[in-house]
Amino acid sequence: MTPEEAEELSMFRESVRRFAEREIAPNAARWRKEGVVDRDLWRKAGAAGLLCAGIPEEYGGAGGTFRHEAVIIDEICRVNFPDFGAPLHSAIVAPYILHYGTEEQKQRWLPRLATGELVGAIAMTEPGAGSDLQGIRTRALPDGNGYVVNGQKVFITNGQTANFIIVVAKTDPEAAGRGISLICVETDMVEGFRRGRNLEKVGFHAQDTSELFFDDVRVPADALLGTETGKGFAQLKEQLAQERLIVAIQAVGAMESALAMTVEYTKDRNAFGKPVFDFQNTRFKLAEAATEAKIGRIYMDFCIEELVAGRLDAVAGAMAKWWTTQKQCEVIDECLQLFGGYGYMAEYPISTLWTDARVQKIYGGTNEIMKEIIARSL
Repeated sequence: MTPEEAEELSMFRESVRRFAEREIAPNAARWRKEGVVDRDLWRKAGAAGLLCAGIPEEYGGAGGTFRHEAVIIDEICRVNFPDFGAPLHSAIVAPYILHYGTEEQKQRWLPRLATGELVGAIAMTEPGAGSDLQGIRTRALPDGNGYVVNGQKVFITNGQTANFIIVVAKTDPEAAGRGISLICVETDMVEGFRRGRNLEKVGFHAQDTSELFFDDVRVPADALLGTETGKGFAQLKEQLAQERLIVAIQAVGAMESALAMTVEYTKDRNAFGKPVFDFQNTRFKLAEAATEAKIGRIYMDFCIEELVAGRLDAVAGAMAKWWTTQKQCEVIDECLQLFGGYGYMAEYPISTLWTDARVQKIYGGTNEIMKEIIARSL
């Protein structure tokens, strides 16, 4: 970055931090109990320029880069609330429209995503198809002047809130990966769309994760993202490196938060007549955690710059996602141990960090798949 870019990004971070401390932190506990973030937070985030920060201004975005999206993720993690689905909305859903949509589609959807009028989700996973997307059974078959969508999706982030959903579906069921297309569904404009229950999870308790059902949902021809069918699988693959980097940014942010609160706790908490921090085991564990968090931060920053420059490849994204999420789970587990019994109490933030961490090794492609991607490059 140039000095000017660095200064602008620092000012942006301060703005995001104030928003997170004012609008998110005071409400986090309530949202976790309710299982969903207030719809009003989306509108406030849009008004503050925190939705679609990396989308060009001509389409209603803030005109920034992925660096700005990374800052938003960082600051959401700093207040220990990765439950807010804005990163998926802004840095996954919106870029699909930007990169592959027609000009009319960009003008129709991106400004409304930027204001929070539309909340985005992407529906990939099905009960019988997760990492292997070629096995999906959802269909979007041509019918007259449009498509008819039938199928079921599961584990969909923003599932209870989203009113704009990119559905991964087969427009040609006989063509395997070449028959997959991305269909954009404005849920308020169609019949036959249903939401299942808000799924109860081990962590991310305020993130609405749902089943979605499409029963003869009719959409117009221009609901197809882009102009050609059968491009969906390639479009998904092209965006996976960025999606996995988002997971890595969350992992590093969580590690840093866990480390900061554990250092503070061990310096304040006494055992056997002295602060817990003064025990050699405590200092060594925290030294290891600090080193791993720093290594994660440095590699993550490198990957962000590679992405901004258009050079981030699938292997680098897989490395970032695998290593940081593995270390996230290890570091936070060690930090929780240093809290003793208090660490297992839900009122202590370290317990939330611990339960939220586990899914990071699963979504965005399991860590086993990340290793396979890396191994193929050797």
